[in-house]
Amino acid sequence: MGCVGSSAIKGVDRHQKKIRKPKPWIHSEVITLAQLKQMRDEFWDTAPHYGGQKEIWDALRAAAEADITLAQLIVDSAGIIVQSEDLSTCYDERGAKYDLPKYALSEPTNLKDE
Repeated sequence: MGCVGSSAIKGVDRHQKKIRKPKPWIHSEVITLAQLKQMRDEFWDTAPHYGGQKEIWDALRAAAEADITLAQLIVDSAGIIVQSEDLSTCYDERGAKYDLPKYALSEPTNLKDE
């Protein structure tokens, strides 16, 4: 039972933010797609060592590599709490923080052809 003015909507968590595409950004130097991929692979390989649960890191990687609609489903089903709408800062249900760098979420505007 709630207050007179309260209402519960089934299946909707008012605290969960909808995710969106990250804002355009510029890398400190011009890089190729291969270099960007290597940076991403290194980050995702070492991410579980920053703390948190491996399952959440795996879900965040899947969300980062998916389109926005699928990413939202992945985040919602994994119970990830989105602090920053671009997924750069998230928390799991236990309160562990997950910080993702820009290069793991999108391509820089100064990406050069191989």
